Amino acid sequence: MTIDRTTLRWNGWGPVTQENALPDGAPQWDWIRTTLGMPHLPNTPAKALSDINMPVCRVGDLVLAKLRAIVGEGQVKIDDYERAFHARGKSYHDLLYLRAGKLDMVPDAVIYPRNPDEALAVVKLAAEEDITLIPYGGGSSVVGGVNAMAKSLGSPVLTLDTTLMTRVIQIDKIAMTATIEAGLYGPALEEQLQKHGVTLAHYPQSFQFSTVGGWIAARGAGQQSNRYGKAEKWLVSAKLATPKGFWTTEATPASAAGPNLNQLVAGSEGTIGVICEATVKIHEIPARKDYRGYLFRSFANGVEAARRINHADIPVAMVRLSDAPETHFFQAFSSTHSETGLKARLQRAYLRHKGFDAEPCLMLIGHEGDAETVIWAQERTEAICTKLGALKLGTGPGQKWYHGRFNSPYARDPMLDHGIGIDTLETATRWSNVGKLHKAVVEAIDGAMKANMPEVTGRGIVMAHLSHSYPDGASLYFTFVFPRQIDREVEQWQAIKRAASDAIIENRGTISHHHGVGTDHAPWLAEEKGPIGYNLLKSLKRELDPTGVLNPGKLLG
Repeated sequence: MTIDRTTLRWNGWGPVTQENALPDGAPQWDWIRTTLGMPHLPNTPAKALSDINMPVCRVGDLVLAKLRAIVGEGQVKIDDYERAFHARGKSYHDLLYLRAGKLDMVPDAVIYPRNPDEALAVVKLAAEEDITLIPYGGGSSVVGGVNAMAKSLGSPVLTLDTTLMTRVIQIDKIAMTATIEAGLYGPALEEQLQKHGVTLAHYPQSFQFSTVGGWIAARGAGQQSNRYGKAEKWLVSAKLATPKGFWTTEATPASAAGPNLNQLVAGSEGTIGVICEATVKIHEIPARKDYRGYLFRSFANGVEAARRINHADIPVAMVRLSDAPETHFFQAFSSTHSETGLKARLQRAYLRHKGFDAEPCLMLIGHEGDAETVIWAQERTEAICTKLGALKLGTGPGQKWYHGRFNSPYARDPMLDHGIGIDTLETATRWSNVGKLHKAVVEAIDGAMKANMPEVTGRGIVMAHLSHSYPDGASLYFTFVFPRQIDREVEQWQAIKRAASDAIIENRGTISHHHGVGTDHAPWLAEEKGPIGYNLLKSLKRELDPTGVLNPGKLLG
């Protein structure tokens, strides 16, 4: 099952026919404008593709003919839509360029191989012709990971799109593994697996429009990764097409035969080869799911609860803790009724009486598995939360989040249509450092937003949540919303991103927990890895891609 590219927005999120998540007149607009201190919301629509002059295709007829001989006449695309669609990923930074019609950086042709053999032939041809090749799955990268950057100024660029490689090759219900091609989108993968009573259960927010290969390439995390693991944990083996031929990593359940090379594939971002197939760990479809909410008096109390839950070895699927600004933002943003009504006033009075009116923080906890285990685990987590003073909110907040868990990206396009910027970034650190890192990054983003405001009265919002946790630490995921400086919106974003990234490295966080490195995080990677580790990664790149044609400028800069 594939998705017709022409049904998707080339410069936004989701289908072309997607209903506007924030139509004009929606009650949220007045709240957004007031909260951001904007006297009015400007009209800043995206430029139509028909109004953009696309660069001339720089790939010669002979190379195009060779590509068509490999994949077929209809699988080499040079039309404006395909080239624009594959120009960049889906980050806020990318959309600033796409919406403005700045398409000077686009692939000259897009190639759709239908199997690993065709992919390998394309990779080898690119290496022989010394032409840049960008591996591309769903294109949901938010760090510049799939941008059509040439290896040298003015040279041609090819994009290899994997989304016609969609076979489920084998399901092994004895070992509980599945071997699948890398171009499968999340919904299509789960549809095929669940017909056999199994699931990968990898549900990133981009699930609807991202692929298996992309998840592995970026070391992605799903919303339930506490139970099912990040990509590097559920990856068993991978088959890559490299300029030197196919490379298939080891597939045994454990080995002492040197380092596990799968860990070099996960997070490689298409710089050492095109991920064509993967063997992954699968699970029985859970018989029961339980998602519910708790309210803490402070972020610190919630962090302590998350730490204790992890250390108690309780099999949770998800522990998600919003700080006070995020708790307030999403409550206000999702509200469509007057906050002066009787019910709202009674709720506020009750929370005030219970001491939750200062900085309440919402925690959502999810359990999945057999009924007996879920009931036991839910009771254990609830005991930890209530011991730390949490207020039980029941299953309502959990169910509301679960049923709308993929919806947030749809609000970004209408915000961009009205002069509002919204971006995210994430990191991870040890439990003993979570509070310090959270404070430092919030202050860095807030300070950079204040220094880069378009209006005297403008102000930004910065919020965060703890989204993935481990015995030794957790991730922090930050969202920031701000009025755009329309005349210097790229420079505004760069200033905020630089301040946040510097704060992360200076306060012992990783530059990326699950979004990857791409171009946006590459300047900070060498410091995180250290000179020996960084040079080791560069040596691997030289070994597998000696001419440097695979996804240049990403990961290693």
